[in-house]
Amino acid sequence: MSIAEAATASAATSLVGPLETRHLRSRIYRNAADSTRLTSTHWHIASANGLGWGFDGMDGAILALVAPLLMKEFAIDLGTYRSGVQIALFVSIVGLYLWPWLADKFGRRNILALNIAVFSLAMPLVALSPGWGSFVLIYSIVRFALNGEWAVGSMLVAETWPARLRGLVLSVDRSAWGVGAALAGALVTFVVTEWGWRAAYLLPVLVAVLAVYVRLLCPESPYWVRTQDRKQRIHERQRAGFSLDEGDRQWITKTEQPGWRQLFLPDLRRNTVMATLVASLALVSYSTVGLWMPLFLAQQHGWSTAEYGSFYIWWALFATTGFWAGGWMIDRLGRRVGFAVLLIEAAVFMTIWIFARDKIALWLLGMAWSWGFIGVWGPVTTYTAEMYPTRIRGVGNGFSWAVAFLIGAVLWPFVSVYLRETTGSFVAAFLLIPVILLVMTAIIWFYSPEHARKELDAISV
Repeated sequence: MSIAEAATASAATSLVGPLETRHLRSRIYRNAADSTRLTSTHWHIASANGLGWGFDGMDGAILALVAPLLMKEFAIDLGTYRSGVQIALFVSIVGLYLWPWLADKFGRRNILALNIAVFSLAMPLVALSPGWGSFVLIYSIVRFALNGEWAVGSMLVAETWPARLRGLVLSVDRSAWGVGAALAGALVTFVVTEWGWRAAYLLPVLVAVLAVYVRLLCPESPYWVRTQDRKQRIHERQRAGFSLDEGDRQWITKTEQPGWRQLFLPDLRRNTVMATLVASLALVSYSTVGLWMPLFLAQQHGWSTAEYGSFYIWWALFATTGFWAGGWMIDRLGRRVGFAVLLIEAAVFMTIWIFARDKIALWLLGMAWSWGFIGVWGPVTTYTAEMYPTRIRGVGNGFSWAVAFLIGAVLWPFVSVYLRETTGSFVAAFLLIPVILLVMTAIIWFYSPEHARKELDAISV
């Protein structure tokens, strides 16, 4: 530590609690706590989260792309396949709540590293599945870990990057999902077609290195550290018999309640409902198109595995530009405008795409609607992270996304498959999505708060 750094740390420790005093001995923590400039530590945190999103995109896309191959090898019908996927997603809901809850109690960094290690060790085991039942069991473990990874990682980014760039960096990180999905398309096109679907599940073992990266180069969230110090300071005053000021009294009263009850206190009830509703609508939309699009292209248009695999590569890659544009818009133009542009664009082009027949039109229109449809997920991730105070940001984020997965990924596929079996195609199920996107636009425009460029403590504490 340099003399200047030591002086800065010494001055800072007189204003902070004992836990932050210990953390301030670390240069990477001091970097993360400095919201006035970008440092190498900020980029390390963003890179770690982006890599996690990339593997999330890879995993989800692989499952969708190899669906016809799984159904053939394990001799299962569409209903059995749907039920197996729903079981895995239902198990993943536990992870969506559990991992962020643990991050609220034990910190963002250590829980994120543990989470990534579990995922990276479990995913290659999927390739060894001898039957459909074992596939569902092992894949459930993968989703249990993976869903917690992006929830915790996004919180760490939101709590360390400057407020003026929060929406942009979370959206750029989220765009790595498109790169991962594109890589999945490449694996299916060039590897799976030659070696079978099991080969696609072996590469992600490399993500284990990411756990080491997170542990060594990413610090703890300063927001979380300061929250722990505030709790300790208040408890010490209570034990010493001193009175608390009104702000501390109300704050500690809230923190002593179970996390899920805090979400429905008068000051948070509206935010909880809004965050959960937006997340649910986003999941309903994606689970319909993301899960069934390969089957739609194969059954409706007769595309081969190689054809829809190639389409998926460029569909996902083009969507990354939507992430970047969406992140820029929500920071510069505001959350409402950014959401409206992305969602309305996706609704218009998706409606036209559903009725297209020409292969070139399907390609061009597919690229067009992917821009807003996938790009909006960066703003959505930012939106849910901003709606909760630091003391229960993990619990709140976990609750919203757990409910969203229950509705969108576990229950809604019954609707999609019912419409498919009733009408003979996925057209009716897909046509519901533009309507949902427009409803989501109206909800955010008329009822959501505007959090652009606000510090997290200025939004809620």
